[in-house]
Amino acid sequence: MKNLVLVGFMGSGKTVVGRRLAAQLGMEFCDCDQLIEQRTGRRISDIFAREGEAFFRQLERALVRELAAGSRRVIATGGGVVLNPENLRDLSATGIIICLWAEPEVLLQRLQHDTDRPLLAGTDREKKLRELLAQRAPLYRAIPLCVDTTRLTIEQTVQAVHELYRQHAGNGTDTR
Repeated sequence: MKNLVLVGFMGSGKTVVGRRLAAQLGMEFCDCDQLIEQRTGRRISDIFAREGEAFFRQLERALVRELAAGSRRVIATGGGVVLNPENLRDLSATGIIICLWAEPEVLLQRLQHDTDRPLLAGTDREKKLRELLAQRAPLYRAIPLCVDTTRLTIEQTVQAVHELYRQHAGNGTDTR
């Protein structure tokens, strides 16, 4: 069974939707950021503060290669996984990549109490979010399968992603 890979900006719903889909599909759930934190024993924000984003991206790249080599996984990636085309190439080799999108206002609302986002640290979170989203939007929009979560409940998003996955997993694979 092909992996189901969720990409999208922070706050788009990758983790919560991924957990529910993994339970529905009887697949292993893998959250890239959580796995990096578990393996390093450190918060992502600490890794960014001490070693920088480039070091974090190296950890992320190694984890993507590892997770893509398996099967029967629902993989919730970090928001910046799309910055490296090799990540998407590896993930698409064994999985169906689906982008979760949300408008900036909704992302800001979802992230308003989340203080552990290193790329939004400091003052003017809204400006930082909008700039980062504008930089990454072309990469997210280049992914053919996308669900706009802006006006959807979590359950509606889960249903929409499940349907896309079922349609595209192909090869007679039962994804129910």
